[in-house]
Amino acid sequence: MTKVAELTDRALISIGGADAEDFLQNLITCNVTGMDEGAATFGALLTPQGKILFEFFVLRLGSTYVFDCAASFQADLIKRLTFYKLRAAVDISGLDGQVFASWNGDDLLGFADPRLPALGHRVIVTDGANMATTANLDDYKSHRILLGVAELGEDFGASEVFPHEAMMDQWADAGIDFKKGCYVGQEVVSRMQHRGTARSRFVGVASGDGSPLPELGTPITADGKTLGKLGGSTVGNGLALLRLDRLEKAVAAGGKILADQSEISVIVPAFFQPTAA
Repeated sequence: MTKVAELTDRALISIGGADAEDFLQNLITCNVTGMDEGAATFGALLTPQGKILFEFFVLRLGSTYVFDCAASFQADLIKRLTFYKLRAAVDISGLDGQVFASWNGDDLLGFADPRLPALGHRVIVTDGANMATTANLDDYKSHRILLGVAELGEDFGASEVFPHEAMMDQWADAGIDFKKGCYVGQEVVSRMQHRGTARSRFVGVASGDGSPLPELGTPITADGKTLGKLGGSTVGNGLALLRLDRLEKAVAAGGKILADQSEISVIVPAFFQPTAA
């Protein structure tokens, strides 16, 4: 049976106007030029230093772009977009609506999640229509974590990680477009890509006995050396941002990997393809 959950932690932003396409294309990491009606992608707005400030889905509806972002970041994202607007003919405002996710079924609704097919589909409802749900937000969070996909607000904070660390370079048709022109933070991101200097990545972690993992931000260590820190979790599974070179050495040495005092195992997501240095 298809799982359908309302993502009550998401909010919408409308970006329209004659200059909307150029405005976004020169600002965010993904490519929005020539998007078809109903097409969607996923990207981010970075700091000038190349770290993720906001991340979002971008859906093209007519001449308007709709952002699906974390509700806790909606007001700040509107403020930042307005800051960059200057004299551009762009209208930016919050949009009433709901966001749903559907997965684990054949008759999936909405548009395919552009990050990873296994995540399923997303549905943006702005007309007040009701959707029947068969799951909840926690179910979706578990689904996402088990696939190894980190999210801003749930697994890391604003201005804390580079796009590569959040696996944004791994999405084939979204995340970062390395062929487009300049955008905020582009120089740093391109350098990391071409030099292969992204040493830390979000990976899956699991407790050995299925017990709950420690809280967000808990250090991950091996033989007293820090490998990284824990992201969000659900019962015995979670995500962690780890230095992969240190992890490799710890595994080779046969050392225990600990979150606080709890031994954990590490699962590198199946979709991950390392960038050669």
